[in-house]
Amino acid sequence: MDHYWWWAIGGIALIIAELITGTFYLLVIGIAALAGAAVAYAHFSFWTQAVVASAIAIIGVIGVTRFRRTQDSAPGISLDIGQSVVLDAWVNEKGRHARVRYRNALWDARVLDEQGVEAGSTLYITRVEGSTLHVSATRPA
Repeated sequence: MDHYWWWAIGGIALIIAELITGTFYLLVIGIAALAGAAVAYAHFSFWTQAVVASAIAIIGVIGVTRFRRTQDSAPGISLDIGQSVVLDAWVNEKGRHARVRYRNALWDARVLDEQGVEAGSTLYITRVEGSTLHVSATRPA
């Protein structure tokens, strides 16, 4: 079997494995292997095939890493901000921790208002921190 078949089979196997992981790293390495297959099909030496595949793999992995860093550091816009919730019960009124009903489920909340909030009051989400909602009686702008 010619060298380009091995490169092509390896590249296709890596691309299929990428469908399971979803990280894009195996995708760029699979594409690099397919590039190695193309170079092998053109009857270049094995070292030329390896250098081309390695260069494409390195450039691809660096590109994916940079892209993922920008995606992780970009602040997400929460669609929950400004939505109304109903104060169900206080967990610790002095510490301003409560349970609120939002989307037919009970959520942990931190009430930002100092007074005048009782069970059954309608509050508005001002911030989401993990699974804790920060709520206030005034709707955010």
